[in-house]
Amino acid sequence: MPERKLCPVLKWAGGKTQLLEHIAQNMPRACNRYFEPFLGGGAVLFGLRPPQASVNDRNEPLMNLYAQLKASAESVIERVRALDAAPVGKEFYYAARDRYNAKVAARDFDAECAALLIWMNKRCYNGLYRVNRAGRFNVPYNHNRKANLKSMDEANLRAISAYLREADVTMTCTDFEQACADVSAGDFVYFDSPYVPESDTARFTDYTAGGFTMSDHERLAALFRRLDALGAKVMLSNNDVPWVRARYAGYRTQSLDVRRMMNCNGGRRTGKEVLILNY
Repeated sequence: MPERKLCPVLKWAGGKTQLLEHIAQNMPRACNRYFEPFLGGGAVLFGLRPPQASVNDRNEPLMNLYAQLKASAESVIERVRALDAAPVGKEFYYAARDRYNAKVAARDFDAECAALLIWMNKRCYNGLYRVNRAGRFNVPYNHNRKANLKSMDEANLRAISAYLREADVTMTCTDFEQACADVSAGDFVYFDSPYVPESDTARFTDYTAGGFTMSDHERLAALFRRLDALGAKVMLSNNDVPWVRARYAGYRTQSLDVRRMMNCNGGRRTGKEVLILNY
């Protein structure tokens, strides 16, 4: 029987499901450990399923979700079922959102917090994850969603749990430079940071309360070059814009057409991304 395909649990801005084939085709033929400092929705990790991986994201509720699935998929599934069984509407959604924000503020990261994140992701506007400066999730309710919408694929959650438990997967929640502190020659690092905006009006980096600044992008470009000098194999994806091309000049590049699934303007749902490789 073929191995079950793993899919992302959440809809996530910049998710790599549509580019997974290109990323897989451009993977190095041989490498040691796999590093992904910006895990996000996990499409690449779950698509590739490396036997040894070190993954990271600064978003604490997101990393809690993966930690809870690793510990017990059934605990998360049970709580999502309970949310799905409740009569859904605007009032219930905002009460659930308040409950989630209170748990995050108290750093009460548990199976309920993970379940609330899964459930809200299916019912919030455009499946968007966005927080304000205080770190509170503030995406409004999507009135167009069906009331009886199922929030999860239980078999997928169980399969992700099995992979995270059976493979050698280390999960952290820290700065991307710290997440790469143990990278050695022969390791493979995939960077999928929040993207450099196409214009000053196209900025969206509110996955965490601090956002991701242009100074952070400069640090990332410097880290890419340090890891290259170290002998690691590095791949980076970003918007295909002149700023990015200039920072990674001299490396191999591939331009790819993509769909922007988070854009509410249908006319702007296409774009160009670039893969940058040092091998």
